[in-house]
Amino acid sequence: MMQDPFIDGLEVYVVGGAVRDALLQLPAGDRDWVVVGASPEEMAKRGFIPVGGDFPVFLHPLTKEEYALARTERKSGRGYKGFTFYTGTDVTLEEDLKRRDLTVNAIARSMSGELFDPLNGVKDVQARVLRHVGPAFEEDPVRILRLARFTARFVDFAIAPETRALCKKMVQVGEVDALVPERVWQELARGLFSAMPSRMFGVLVDCGASERVMPGWGDSEQMRLAVDRAAQTGLSLSARFALMCLHTQDPQVLAKHLRAPTECADMSRLLPLVLSALGVSAMTPEHVLALLEQCDAIRKPERFIELLAAAGVVTEVSVEHWKHWLKAVMSIDAGAAARSAQSPQQIKVVVRQARLEALTAAF
Repeated sequence: MMQDPFIDGLEVYVVGGAVRDALLQLPAGDRDWVVVGASPEEMAKRGFIPVGGDFPVFLHPLTKEEYALARTERKSGRGYKGFTFYTGTDVTLEEDLKRRDLTVNAIARSMSGELFDPLNGVKDVQARVLRHVGPAFEEDPVRILRLARFTARFVDFAIAPETRALCKKMVQVGEVDALVPERVWQELARGLFSAMPSRMFGVLVDCGASERVMPGWGDSEQMRLAVDRAAQTGLSLSARFALMCLHTQDPQVLAKHLRAPTECADMSRLLPLVLSALGVSAMTPEHVLALLEQCDAIRKPERFIELLAAAGVVTEVSVEHWKHWLKAVMSIDAGAAARSAQSPQQIKVVVRQARLEALTAAF
């Protein structure tokens, strides 16, 4: 590794996911660094840019990678924000690693490539086990969400029995009730974009957290299969969320609770309409046009095609037929059709009739 004058003389280590993923021979992602024995003043003097709020984190002047001062933390209140941090120059690397969530994320690598593994994280990586670092895990409810997300990403990893038990305890004592919807959504969205999202839902259901963080959400085997297929076929986040809500009684309520993006809420509302329409035994031009209108497909054709792709995960869909029908409807010059109306009140009727005729010709 080339000499870096900005960190020359500092005790620095790569920590967390970058070390874990290297051990798993996965593509390198962002690197997080921990600095031992330095003060905020020294980091600033070296040109590092402070960005931390609750504790000192700095951006490297050139690479913009994050360098955090080694720290310890102590529970001072409820929820995932209820912590006080200590970042004195006497905090050791081992103390910093001990405050992390999982052993596989508590491995450090020095500039020379030497691994520092006081919590046997390497062994758990090799055994494909997700195990909590220590009792402090239960002080931060976000760690349940992260654990669930990791199972969706690392599909050959299993959760240690004692970690599963601890998650259940955290739910029982009400620790997860302190989670804010925005934080839940952040982890859910990342989990939906993992290799096997169903595993994330399995963890949340197993420990009892799902009903606390996603009130009204409906679980089912069909839904779990659907979100996994959506992941395999590369569907968008909004499509995956709609499939996640496949058996949720009121997806709009859940989307609002989670502060999900508007496009996710819209897709979750429209997907049941599409699935219901596709279930009609004898499709007619009137059925097709009614669905296109309900889904605002003429104004938002890309979203409608995406809805069809999501529906195709659950049932058989001839997307090419629907594209052909949508193209026929969109070929109508609504302005010209409107000018043929005898009164303003007739405009909508005339335009719709023109579209229906074009659709009938396309059948």
